[in-house]
Amino acid sequence: MEKQEKIVFTTEDGDEEFYVLEQTMLSGANYILVTDDPAGEEGSFLVLKEMRDDSAEGLVSYEVPEDEDELRAVIRVFDALLEDIDLEV
Repeated sequence: MEKQEKIVFTTEDGDEEFYVLEQTMLSGANYILVTDDPAGEEGSFLVLKEMRDDSAEGLVSYEVPEDEDELRAVIRVFDALLEDIDLEV
């Protein structure tokens, strides 16, 4: 099994670690699929959209897409990319 890339998000509740399962671009936006399970099998997952702050050079944040249609489209792409994982909304 490949070593999963680990990223740490700083939230209001402190630091949270996630493992990147896949990344993709759709309609000019970057998305990542992350999980809290290092094996990527039993944990919960999040789809996150990359948000760039033009006022702060190099600053990137991630948000869960709020638009249901956008979220479903991205999940379909990730589902096709990860044949061995069944993503459910």
